[in-house]
Amino acid sequence: MDGTLIDSEPYWIGAELALAERFGATWTYEDSLTLVGNPLDVSAEILKAAGVDLPIETIIDDLLSQVTARAREHLPWMDDSRQLLEALHSAGIPCALVTMSRGAFVEAFLDEAGHFFDTVVTGDEVSRGKPDPEAYLLAAQRLGVLATDCVAIEDSAAGVRSAHASGARTIGVIRHVDVPQIDGIARVTSLAHVTVDDVRAFAHGERPRSLAD
Repeated sequence: MDGTLIDSEPYWIGAELALAERFGATWTYEDSLTLVGNPLDVSAEILKAAGVDLPIETIIDDLLSQVTARAREHLPWMDDSRQLLEALHSAGIPCALVTMSRGAFVEAFLDEAGHFFDTVVTGDEVSRGKPDPEAYLLAAQRLGVLATDCVAIEDSAAGVRSAHASGARTIGVIRHVDVPQIDGIARVTSLAHVTVDDVRAFAHGERPRSLAD
């Protein structure tokens, strides 16, 4: 969700910077970039270690509250991802949302986009967040398929490693941060030219031109 479907990373970065400033913690934009794709509890622990003197759950609640408020005002879709998601949905291909976000922020997204997804896995539904493959394995189980028969689309190192470890054929979209070069992963800077047929081909082990590294 974050960074792949919607450009919410600036919302998270702004929330982290504001929270750190309240406590006089040393925190920079670059520090926030290192949190992209992390489970919320991991990010909260890092913020706490940097000087945000609050319980982990309070840090998470504060960040979620700030980001949800901004998302309710404006949901910043990534046009290329929305176009592909709509095409997959129209083609009748089951889709799962696998996100480490949770609570009201995910609800705000699903209020507008819930009809696209056959199942949703959130960060509070797994015991091990990304880069562990648990979330993707759970999503595949709920779809009634093997993860190895799925195509996953991610935009962070943690997300790509999670999807790849599950066995899903993985597309890494380079947005705010780079994604790792791992054998078998297709790295792209945009999904604008990726079609449903390209996704089908990739699922069967082919590498369409639109998914050239």
